[in-house]
Amino acid sequence: MTIDRPAPVAAGVPVLVGDGALVERAAAGDADAFDLLIRPRLDRLFRMAVAITRNESDARDAVQEACVSAWRELPRLRNRERFDSWIAQILVNACRGLLRRRRRVHVREIPADEIYARASTHEKLVTADAAEVTGEVEAITRAFARLDAGTRSLLVLHYVEERPLAEIGRILGAPVGTIKWRLSRARRVLDRALEVEQR
Repeated sequence: MTIDRPAPVAAGVPVLVGDGALVERAAAGDADAFDLLIRPRLDRLFRMAVAITRNESDARDAVQEACVSAWRELPRLRNRERFDSWIAQILVNACRGLLRRRRRVHVREIPADEIYARASTHEKLVTADAAEVTGEVEAITRAFARLDAGTRSLLVLHYVEERPLAEIGRILGAPVGTIKWRLSRARRVLDRALEVEQR
């Protein structure tokens, strides 16, 4: 399977009617069923990977790796209804592994404006003039780029993907209380990085 930049689809991809049957067929080795499961999710997976890796080429590699791993590991998935959380977890791990292996810095614009737009200060952007909005988005993008991959992953899952804390906990392998604490810390780290960028 070759992963190119996917065609746009709806931002949220819930488990669709019939997905349970597709998961069962794919787990039994049906490659066509796996393709039908993965294809509508590629855009969302790619956007997550770009936000975490900050590089489209790395994001494609991570999605490719995640899809191969998912195909190989799908027979071991016990709760077939949690396919979306499960594949997101595989993707986050693929992004982290890729960043550890490559240990290089990329200059790449990331969708930090999307994170900011969903945060509590959205009203400030809506009422600001265009030049102020552009300046703030650029500062947020630079601030977001300063964060480590784990912090970016958490913020992307919560603010961009709008996943519930319990699901984020399953994806990152941590209890909800820990996720709440990490999210609070991640917001503080982003605020501090933003302060540096706005000086």
